[in-house]
Amino acid sequence: MVKLRLKRCGRKQRAIYRIVAIDVRSRREGRDLRKVGFYDPIKNQTYSNVPAILYFLEKGAQPTGTVHDISKKAEVFKELPVNQTNFK
Repeated sequence: MVKLRLKRCGRKQRAIYRIVAIDVRSRREGRDLRKVGFYDPIKNQTYSNVPAILYFLEKGAQPTGTVHDISKKAEVFKELPVNQTNFK
């Protein structure tokens, strides 16, 4: 099973996170299938590759709670059909 989750990058006390599609059995910094965006909580910036996120969601990937909230703010779920928007 594939999940969309955050992968920690950056240095000490200055973390940024990549939004990645990754196998459920992998650890947080494990090998990802594809990078689909990033989130910087310090500057409050987000970049999302919307077509890649939609591709993985249509294939059955489940976003984690934090990635779900970030995607919701970026209005990614408005581009999905109505019957596929219930992820939580």
